[in-house]
Amino acid sequence: MKQLIIVESPSKAKTIQKYLGGDVVVLASKGHICDLPARSLGIDVEDGFKPQYVVSPEKKETIDKLAQAVGKYKSVYLATDPDREGEAISWHLKNILGIKGDKVRIEFNEISPKAVRAAMQSPRAINMDLVDSQQARRVLDRLVGYKISPILARKLAPAGSKTGMSAGRVQSAALKMIVDRENEIRAFVPEEYWTILADLYKPGDRRVKANLIRATFNDLGGDKIKITNAADAEAITERMRRASYRVDEVKKGVSTTKPAPPFTTSTMQQEANHKLNMTAERSIRVAQQLYEGVNVGGEGLHALITYIRTDSVRVSPDFAAGALEFIKKNYGAEYAPSVPNSYKTSSNAQDAHEAIRPISLERTPESLEGKLERDQFRLYKLIYERFLASQMKPAQYNTMRVHIAGTDDKGVMGFTVHGRSVRFKGFTAVYSATAEKEKEDADVELDTMPDLNEGQPLEFAEASAEQKFTKPPARYTDASLVKAMEENGIGRPSTYATIISVLAKREYTEKDGKAMKPTVRGEKVCEYMEKNFPDIMSLDFTARLEGALDKIALGGYKWQELIGAFYPRLQRFIDRAVKQSGGEKLPDEVSDVVCDKCGAKMVIKEGRYGKFLACPNYPDCKNIKKLVEVVGKCPKCGGDIQKKRSRTGKIFYGCGNYPGCDFTSWELPAPKLCPECGGAMRVLKGAAGTSYVCMNRECKHREKAPVQPTGGEGGGE
Repeated sequence: MKQLIIVESPSKAKTIQKYLGGDVVVLASKGHICDLPARSLGIDVEDGFKPQYVVSPEKKETIDKLAQAVGKYKSVYLATDPDREGEAISWHLKNILGIKGDKVRIEFNEISPKAVRAAMQSPRAINMDLVDSQQARRVLDRLVGYKISPILARKLAPAGSKTGMSAGRVQSAALKMIVDRENEIRAFVPEEYWTILADLYKPGDRRVKANLIRATFNDLGGDKIKITNAADAEAITERMRRASYRVDEVKKGVSTTKPAPPFTTSTMQQEANHKLNMTAERSIRVAQQLYEGVNVGGEGLHALITYIRTDSVRVSPDFAAGALEFIKKNYGAEYAPSVPNSYKTSSNAQDAHEAIRPISLERTPESLEGKLERDQFRLYKLIYERFLASQMKPAQYNTMRVHIAGTDDKGVMGFTVHGRSVRFKGFTAVYSATAEKEKEDADVELDTMPDLNEGQPLEFAEASAEQKFTKPPARYTDASLVKAMEENGIGRPSTYATIISVLAKREYTEKDGKAMKPTVRGEKVCEYMEKNFPDIMSLDFTARLEGALDKIALGGYKWQELIGAFYPRLQRFIDRAVKQSGGEKLPDEVSDVVCDKCGAKMVIKEGRYGKFLACPNYPDCKNIKKLVEVVGKCPKCGGDIQKKRSRTGKIFYGCGNYPGCDFTSWELPAPKLCPECGGAMRVLKGAAGTSYVCMNRECKHREKAPVQPTGGEGGGE
């Protein structure tokens, strides 16, 4: 008789069904089939915080279909994702569908025929410790969100505002991190400093590039000194022009750089943001596709990577051993270590699953090029190469540290030259250093090392001095916020992308290029929360709660005890906040549009159908207007480009001269067409400024924007 497997994702069901063929029937629950009620607290605080789960109305048809299927098969397996949430989904499925027997739960770290069949041979009972940990998280989040969010709306939201205001156990702590960073930036006082360089030559032909040495001023008489003003910089450069130079010290050596570990959820999101310009939300969504199964051109559905929600850098011994053989065969024995590389997982990690890796190393990126969607291919290539590099030998570099003495009648000035050249590529034959490694490495990469010896005289050519100022700490990007949240124990791998998304959706944050900054709304919410709910805003408190949830998952703590210790204090803060007048209502946003009835500048309001313009002198003046956000000029006809919203709520850009001009774009268009192919270009904002980039991927034309556009959004992830 056939066997039934129930998973949560339709695409996952299709992949497993293809792999196992007619031996099994695979159906999907399409996520959770029940949850806490949408319009009430759903927690009995008087009876041990018992959750009151309800079946989602839209899931009734799915449940009926699954219930009919369960009755037809002797063997039923629940194969939801191998994490706490997946365990809770399986628990609900077992209870609601009335699945008989205890050992019905199977789990696998990768979706492959071998892994799924092996899991079916070892079913187990539902792990109630994992379920309880998930229940505790859900109850905690509901108590915080359901109790505090209405207070925020009453105390802070402008009249008639439709943009929801919410608080969250993790969300609010993340907002505090962003606001605190913004306050650090505002309080920062830049300090002046000067970089002084000396262009020196080895005696001989100055036309030979290898004879040029560019050295950095470092010390006076051996004492390191920092130049902080123009007068001192000019005094040093004047002395440099009179000095004689010789090589004082040469230190040569060999350094090694170890490969980074394979990806965790956090490091994958960080690196995808750095190298692929993907948001955390986008990278986790694409990774989920690669895990569940994607359509490989000409081959149908295939799962390509292991489970993607993990905080572990562990790799199965069998796969690591196979990776060494693959490296020897394809790169040479010199690239393979004698035993597989292993990496230490952080002390606060759950370590429930392997690191993210490809299912098969034979599925090289080259073999999949042109067979996957663009972002699927790019992310798979990143995951594949990061894993393969993690199993290779370190890179080796020849290093040189040179100290040069410049002597004049006042004494000795010291100059330094640092550099390195590749001695053995090691893992860098596959994967370049991460963005962090690149920042940490202060040495200049050189094609060849300068040939210098101690005591060697050098000839002076030129001195240059450049004024610089220390920079404030950078605003968070998706990547750096994920890293900071992980380091502070805020949230867990499955929550990072959602938290960032919610902060943007609530209009607590906005993007400036890739950087994330708080809005006035976000800062007001943070200020109010810190004053009235200090525990929720405390990073230490939030991290301790996460640690307690981990203990529940390990069976060392009853979840009702955790909630029982947390709730009374929360309720006291809530009661106090409700009674206090506190909270300054957020002001309406003032537009540049002048009311044609009374002359006042109109303000932006929110209504049932979105934002609109209203006169601030209401009710004396009841003038309202449709709000049209103009964000640039149409590259096709020169008309105004307007920011619009599709029926599904997605933002797009269209010409205001429609239907006379039919230009539309999902990305903010540049005000000109591409000079190379005649197609539309998009606006791209980055650290180096604003550029116009052709939307035709085959063209790839890019140019610097002549004038910074106003009132728009940068394109790209």
